[in-house]
Amino acid sequence: MIGIIERRNFKEFDWLLFILAISIVCFGIWQIYNAQPTENYWQKQIIGLIIAVLVALIVSLIDYRTLIHFAPVFYVIGLVLLILVLTPLGVRVKGQQAWLKLPLIGQFQPSEFVKIPVVLMLARYFGERKGIQPLTLKETLVGVAILAVPISLILLEPDAGQALTYFPLLAVVIFLSAIRIRWIVLSLVAVLILAPVGFYIGVKTGKIKQYQIERINVILDPENADPRGYGYHTFQSIITVGQGGVTGIKGDTEKSQSALKFLPEPHTDFIFAVTAENTGFLGCVSLLLAYALLLSRLIMGAKFSPDRAGMLVIMAFVGGMTFQIFINIGMALGILPVIGVPLPLMSAGLSSILSTFIAIGFVLSVRMRRFVNY
Repeated sequence: MIGIIERRNFKEFDWLLFILAISIVCFGIWQIYNAQPTENYWQKQIIGLIIAVLVALIVSLIDYRTLIHFAPVFYVIGLVLLILVLTPLGVRVKGQQAWLKLPLIGQFQPSEFVKIPVVLMLARYFGERKGIQPLTLKETLVGVAILAVPISLILLEPDAGQALTYFPLLAVVIFLSAIRIRWIVLSLVAVLILAPVGFYIGVKTGKIKQYQIERINVILDPENADPRGYGYHTFQSIITVGQGGVTGIKGDTEKSQSALKFLPEPHTDFIFAVTAENTGFLGCVSLLLAYALLLSRLIMGAKFSPDRAGMLVIMAFVGGMTFQIFINIGMALGILPVIGVPLPLMSAGLSSILSTFIAIGFVLSVRMRRFVNY
């Protein structure tokens, strides 16, 4: 069987998916340079891309079923890392203790990587189901429990934006595992009822900070928002997007909102605004088309999966990536509050790019083994 896999490596390898992902990162590196030309973020991103490509190739050579089999081990390791973040080993940046600094490894963000074992655990549990019977309440609650533990630890950092990106992973897996329609309806009703109640309790208890409330108010009532206060990020992002027009300023630092330091976090949270400024409407549309093609290739990989577990893993990644793209672009356009969610493959950050390429490596592993049954 190993010989069969080796002979099929290049034949079944999804080169379009792989090259497309690398191309988006390279485009992002250009935008990171435009955002912070005097910093070395773009150079670090190049190093991150090289490492990520190598890791993705290694993951693609491993049978994805082996990775799913060891999901409990990866899950426990992920939880241990999240717990270590809350200890003195954790690094606090801008009020969030979300990073971990370890000898030889350096500083990284465990919450980015833990998404992978969470997805593998969900796929292992729901992928073992036989037939097409609807999910029981017990099965659904087990899925919620798998997700709840890491989310609880992430909220203690506290990193609400990162925690939010975990929910689509469970939603996609449960939806594709034949959940009853009435449970979906009841869940939506519960969210509509409990969300305002939870927000009210969070405000009264101080769990939801004043700056978080103000960022929401900026979206709901922009006319009364302070453009120099809590509304600064959103207003500067909107100005930066509008600066690009149809074709962009093409890296002119004398006109750039980001290069002139008006736009906060231009290389991470607001990389889409930088893209709009430098490449304009045409560049943004091209990027969205590239994302659409990338997601379609990922879905194609799920279609070719020999089993349900592989399909669930890929589709969970698709759901998570789509959600992050929507949230990040929504922040840049001023239609969603700023919650610090990076744009996949575009935002600067070694943890983000590496975790995304690990997911792509998994998809490639599934694709390369679609004709191998053992």
